[in-house]
Amino acid sequence: MKREEMADLTAFLAVAEERSFTKAAAKLGISQSALSQIIRRLEERLGMRLLTRTTRSVAPTDAGELLLQTLSPALEELDANIAALSELSNKPAGLIRITSVEHAAQTILWPVLRELLPLYPEIKVDITCDYGLTDIVAERYDAGVRLGEDVDKDMIATRISPDIDIVIVGSPAYFSNYKKPKVPQELTNHQCINLKLSTSRGNYIWTFKKGNNQIRVRGDGTVSFNTLTMILEAALDGFGLAFLPKDQVQTYLDNGQLISILEDWIPKLPGYHLYYPSRRQLSPAFKLFVKALRKRQE
Repeated sequence: MKREEMADLTAFLAVAEERSFTKAAAKLGISQSALSQIIRRLEERLGMRLLTRTTRSVAPTDAGELLLQTLSPALEELDANIAALSELSNKPAGLIRITSVEHAAQTILWPVLRELLPLYPEIKVDITCDYGLTDIVAERYDAGVRLGEDVDKDMIATRISPDIDIVIVGSPAYFSNYKKPKVPQELTNHQCINLKLSTSRGNYIWTFKKGNNQIRVRGDGTVSFNTLTMILEAALDGFGLAFLPKDQVQTYLDNGQLISILEDWIPKLPGYHLYYPSRRQLSPAFKLFVKALRKRQE
């Protein structure tokens, strides 16, 4: 394959993954017009349309989707092999891409990276916070961090946290207008501040357990967010009840800004796990990162 043909395929992959010529052009460091010419040249050479363009979106055609599914694993393997070349030296280097939930990024990943990165300045880390179930192979991430129950069985998974204490909290101002619920079923009469997982998965469902009784509540409220930080802010401002990790709200419980309810009904969540494909060839930088996470658990 000629060098320019490889470059054209790389450009197509960027557009197909970003679903945007604007974002892909910025990622590749070229102009949108130049990128459009590259895609047009590739389509002409292959004799088929690869992308469907509208004024608002870009999406692969059936042929484009097939090419995307072929290219992504091939380029991923190429990237991994190139990264593995750094094993010839003793200095870990390169980019580590991780998809993580916000809470794990704040409480686990960043504390480890904060100590690791100054020691290895050649390592770069890109963390994307997302509560959806990201396909790390298709999206070309090195690893993901999710609760243990959400990790696919075909992945290598390493526990990086103990089980997580959860609380439901509301502000004194909120409880001046609403009576504290005694059982989870009464939450249907309350304003619940929901966590949006993704467009397809909807809101996170609150799960309760007491003895042999297990209850799932899909609360309703005036606001919902896709970040725990904003859910906490809304709870402090009196907009409703929030389902949050206890370590995130402990300070506000101690000073009386938030009040915890239904404590005997809330089970712990399974701990966070770092997961990655079993067939991936691990770079020295990624191995070092995994080792640092495991050491934190000791």
